[in-house]
Amino acid sequence: MGIDSAPEWHRPPVEGYTADDLDRIPDLPPHTELIDGTLVIVSPQKDFHTIVVDMLTQELRRLAPKESFRVRREMSIVLAPRQRPEPDVIVLRADTEIGRSRTWYPAEAVVLAVEVVSPESEIRDRQRKPQLYAEAGIPYFWLVEESSGAPVVHAYERRKPTGAYELLGSFRGRVILAAPFDIDIDLTGVDDL
Repeated sequence: MGIDSAPEWHRPPVEGYTADDLDRIPDLPPHTELIDGTLVIVSPQKDFHTIVVDMLTQELRRLAPKESFRVRREMSIVLAPRQRPEPDVIVLRADTEIGRSRTWYPAEAVVLAVEVVSPESEIRDRQRKPQLYAEAGIPYFWLVEESSGAPVVHAYERRKPTGAYELLGSFRGRVILAAPFDIDIDLTGVDDL
């Protein structure tokens, strides 16, 4: 395919893309993210990634008080005009009025963003995305990585007055936390999925 026959989104505007552009660009690959005004095309995921995302989504839905929270997977968050990442899992306030046809949530609705590290997105997941989530005021962030075939969850809380994330703890085998709600997740269940 030559440059003349490439999709229009292959030629970004000089000023970069905006969060609104993701809903207007035709033929954009699924799960495309916007980081610093640049489109990030997500590559195929490993089985480990899919299993962990499924398990965390299911467990967080089971544990989250329904009157206060909702859990979604692979939905983007508008953090700023040129920032629209797509965390693997998010927990948002139940009173968020979005509508079923929306493709994103506002940052102020999100209380927890979860990223499961993939080889192609390791630097974004470990460095840039947590920085963006913290700057947008998202109170909690989890970074999940694979260690010897098992998930390890690193849980962070955004601290005042710095506005940066600080490690609450790293969890192997079981995640036990009191925020954003009481959480007790058996990570060894990944082997059964």
